[in-house]
Amino acid sequence: MTDSEYLELAEATLDAVEQAVDASGADIECERSGNVLTLEFETGTKIIVNLQAAMQEIWVAAKAGGFHYRYRDGKWLDTRDESELFATLSTLSSGQAGESVELAAP
Repeated sequence: MTDSEYLELAEATLDAVEQAVDASGADIECERSGNVLTLEFETGTKIIVNLQAAMQEIWVAAKAGGFHYRYRDGKWLDTRDESELFATLSTLSSGQAGESVELAAP
C-alpha cells in the first residue's frame, strides 16, 4: 500500500470511528485534531486513536494499554492478537464508560 493509500484509508477509518461513537448513543465526547482522535468519557478517562503513517498503522491508547493495528484482509487488525479495531474499541469504550458501548464499522 502506498503512503497516500494508507492515509486515505486511515483517515476514513477515523471518520468512521467518530460516526460510530455518535451512533452508539453513549455519552462519549469526540475531538479530532489532525490525525488524532480523542474519545473522552464522563469519568474523565480517554481513549486516543492516532495514525502512525511511518508504520502504516493505527494506534490506540486506553486505560487497558496500547494497541497497534495494520490493515489486512479489508480490516484493521491488532498486530499481536489480530482482534479487529472496532471490536476492541467497543470493549475498551464499554469498560471506560461503565456501560455497554457497541461501535460498528460502516
